[in-house]
Amino acid sequence: MLTEPFTDAIHDAERIIAGAPHVRGDQDLVEGYDYLAGSIRASLQMAWAYDRDFPYFVRSTGPYTKLGLDNPDTLYFHAWLRDDAEYVVTGRRGSTTDLSFQILDGDYSPLEVPGSLAAFDDREIASGPDGSFRLRFGPGASGRNAFALAPRSAMLVVREVFSDWAGEQPGVLRIQRADRIGVAPPPPAHDTLVKRYRVAGKILLSRLRTFLAFAERFYLGLPVNTLTAPRPTPGGLATQYSSVGHYELDDDQAMVVTAPVSGAPYQGIQLGSMWYVSLDYINHQTSLTVPQAHVDPDGMIRYVISERDPGVANWLECTGHRRGYVQLRWQRLSRALTTEHGPQVEVVAVDDLPKVLPYDQAIGPAAYRERIAARQAAVAFRMLG
Repeated sequence: MLTEPFTDAIHDAERIIAGAPHVRGDQDLVEGYDYLAGSIRASLQMAWAYDRDFPYFVRSTGPYTKLGLDNPDTLYFHAWLRDDAEYVVTGRRGSTTDLSFQILDGDYSPLEVPGSLAAFDDREIASGPDGSFRLRFGPGASGRNAFALAPRSAMLVVREVFSDWAGEQPGVLRIQRADRIGVAPPPPAHDTLVKRYRVAGKILLSRLRTFLAFAERFYLGLPVNTLTAPRPTPGGLATQYSSVGHYELDDDQAMVVTAPVSGAPYQGIQLGSMWYVSLDYINHQTSLTVPQAHVDPDGMIRYVISERDPGVANWLECTGHRRGYVQLRWQRLSRALTTEHGPQVEVVAVDDLPKVLPYDQAIGPAAYRERIAARQAAVAFRMLG
């Protein structure tokens, strides 16, 4: 059957989910099977976008196709490239905090992070008065808004980062192979579809194995309920530092994370599940940027990670996850960060929070519900943008 390689991969994927080392009960499995459904959708989408001659930008991850501890504040796009062809990227800059481009020499695998061959943000491109731009990528590209493709260039990744969810507007983006503009691709053939279903199966299994291994490699070896000092994010993203860790809390415990407002254009924190994907950031406050957070008079942000509602503005909801991942990101940096910019962590009883939070950030149920309503509206707008 035409679809047999893909259906076989789904069965193998289900076994990967059931055998994941962190699974301890039915709830872990339920979340794993939900993660599998999103991975199936994403794998088909990515396989059909695997076209280096007639490329287009595909949404790499989203609320229902999550992977790789996806940042709730970021729209991710990618397109496939040939290192011997020339491509034209046109668009219009939105009002988001950051727009960055990265050329990779392959995809993520269970053993390694793909090499970054080039990385830059929109500060390095010339735009028109309306924010419009035209970029060229090719092996011999040079001059204004031209970027050379090194040997083994395989993928162009674009990240558009929101800091103020309600106030920032997404931009517009398009990619074309230069010598195919005005030309139509051939109609799909049987052999092409056979290949695409096979590729979709490989993508599905690879993404599951890769990011379970990635989390173990970069997070689970760290002491629990701690966060690292800020460090450049693996993968070569030009202007990003991150601080990472994993938590394990009882229902009556809270993890207080204290970090200074760094002055970076983008600074945010998020929680993730043991499947190494973001928690529900639409209907729960599981992430915060600086504009979304309560900043204390001393210039510090004190986040409270807990299952129980502590009644504070900077509550990060565990949503039933006794264990999970924590990541802070700083982006569009023009300088290196040091330990003094990083977070301090303390685990306390929820009932003792008034003793360790030096400033009042109390919030009532009605105001907190307004926060959630604002998140729901902002994400809905962004997904249609």
